[in-house]
Amino acid sequence: MHDQSIQNQLMPYKSIVNADTVRYKRSIVIMLCCGLLAACSQSRYQYSDDHAPEHIPELANIADAVPVAQPYSRYANKDYQVRGIDYKVWRDIKTLTQTGKASWYGNKFHGHKTSNGEIYDMFSMSAAHKNLPLPSFVRVTNTGNGRSVVVRVNDRGPFHPDRIIDLSYAAAYKLDMLKSGTADVRIELIIPEQRSSDLFTPRPGWYIQILASGDAQKAQAIGSQLSQQLQVSNRLVTSGDFHRLQLGPIDEVSRAEQLLLTVRQQYPGAYLFSELSRQKQSNRAK
Repeated sequence: MHDQSIQNQLMPYKSIVNADTVRYKRSIVIMLCCGLLAACSQSRYQYSDDHAPEHIPELANIADAVPVAQPYSRYANKDYQVRGIDYKVWRDIKTLTQTGKASWYGNKFHGHKTSNGEIYDMFSMSAAHKNLPLPSFVRVTNTGNGRSVVVRVNDRGPFHPDRIIDLSYAAAYKLDMLKSGTADVRIELIIPEQRSSDLFTPRPGWYIQILASGDAQKAQAIGSQLSQQLQVSNRLVTSGDFHRLQLGPIDEVSRAEQLLLTVRQQYPGAYLFSELSRQKQSNRAK
């Protein structure tokens, strides 16, 4: 009876302890769920879905990539695995003609690093391929309309079984495949000729895209101010009535990244890229 009396006296305290334990466990579960949701929501990309850009420059005058002999990337040409599938890099390839579906990728990936460490610029003539060594040059022909472009392959993808190449927004525009999203294409590998002057191939220059504007005078005024402030050249790349203000060339990527951090304090949309193709320029100032 004495033991039973003690247990009866402890019952309210046990209820309090059990209730506190349940609440504690429940709070732990909620915290874990919130943590998982936060982890799932975080991404290296600003957008969850890929889409066309809101502000599109005049793309008709953007030149094709110019094939030049360049050393392969040291770290981007190893065999790799994506989603459990193994992919082999064709490091010793000398010729290739391939037919299949092409797709394009745009604003979601714009300003982010490609597989060989460069910054993806959807307005440059570039592409992604699952197997070609990086960088490579290929001619892509839309077999439906006969249009053809030359692009520089500096990325991996597309990781879809029925597609052979992923094109930049600009390349897809020139092939007239933006609306359809995909197109039947033929790709042909281009091996640049090695000339004596190419024995010491210069590394590509790095540029910081500041802004795009229809007002060339305003863009140049901003460029002159930034050049004086940061001690780096600027240029205005013009396509039709559209002007892109860029700082560069910058020889070292480390310096370019430091300058980018400074520039983004005033122009948060600025991004870094390397020169991939020849484009018409309205001027170039120190």
